[in-house]
Amino acid sequence: MRTELDLDDYKNRLEERLIALQQGREAQDKELVPVELDQARVGRLSRMDAMQQQAMAQASARRTEVERQRIQTALGRLRKGDYGYCVKCDEEIAEKRLNVDPATLLCIECARAAEVK
Repeated sequence: MRTELDLDDYKNRLEERLIALQQGREAQDKELVPVELDQARVGRLSRMDAMQQQAMAQASARRTEVERQRIQTALGRLRKGDYGYCVKCDEEIAEKRLNVDPATLLCIECARAAEVK
């Protein structure tokens, strides 16, 4: 296990982000309600705008879920003592990279290689 990293700090940051995502998710749920089809009450352009907003909310919800899963994975790796090591090559992930994104699972070299593919 890496001893030079302040694992408690990373754990706190990950847990705080998870709470923030949950609170944001509750607000997003309001935007995911089905769009009314009654054009007499809601004009066609308003309905189209509502459908577009709903599609954007759905995309945002998917991104939030992916981030939530990344955070859960990072927290699991913290519990196992594997945090801070690349899941692909098992090399240490640079501390600066972890500071930018504590949920990152790949070192910079493996992340670059994954982008090229």
